[in-house]
Amino acid sequence: MSSRFVVVTGGPGAGKTTLVDALRRTGHACVEEAGRQVIQDQTAIGGQATHTRDSRLFAEIMLSWEIRSYRQARQHRGVVFFDRGIPDLVGYHLLLGLPVPEHVTAAARLFRYHRRVFIAPPWPQIYTTDSQRHQDFAEAVQTHEAMVTAYSGLGYELCTLPRDDVAARVEYVRRRCPPPA
Repeated sequence: MSSRFVVVTGGPGAGKTTLVDALRRTGHACVEEAGRQVIQDQTAIGGQATHTRDSRLFAEIMLSWEIRSYRQARQHRGVVFFDRGIPDLVGYHLLLGLPVPEHVTAAARLFRYHRRVFIAPPWPQIYTTDSQRHQDFAEAVQTHEAMVTAYSGLGYELCTLPRDDVAARVEYVRRRCPPPA
């Protein structure tokens, strides 16, 4: 377990990446979301590993990406913020209504993050779609609920981010983060 590794999770379009980007601009080490990167790569090469084409393959590639990101984050000193984490893959399977594969659960139990996880609640006023985010708001809410179930089931303490501007969210996270190691 790495108490230096802090996850920001939730449904799509709730401001997770905006918050992580703001934390990066203030000098914190941050890890990008696997899903967006996989979608960009798969779209560029005409691959099948996307949410809408082959969701199981998409999940496997995201899992590999997240494990690699976790290992690479060990190079950083102090707190490292993750835009989603390995337990998100448990939540993704729950969202799809699929059984969670044993190896996904094993990865979520082996590669642990700080016990306190920040979750961005669904926020209709800021929700938008884009070239990688095609889900409607109802699916964003379902994704949030799947992440609550996944992280809670794995023993994490969820801290709901306020529906507030980015600066207020950064301050909220800073007040509740582990001290730098």
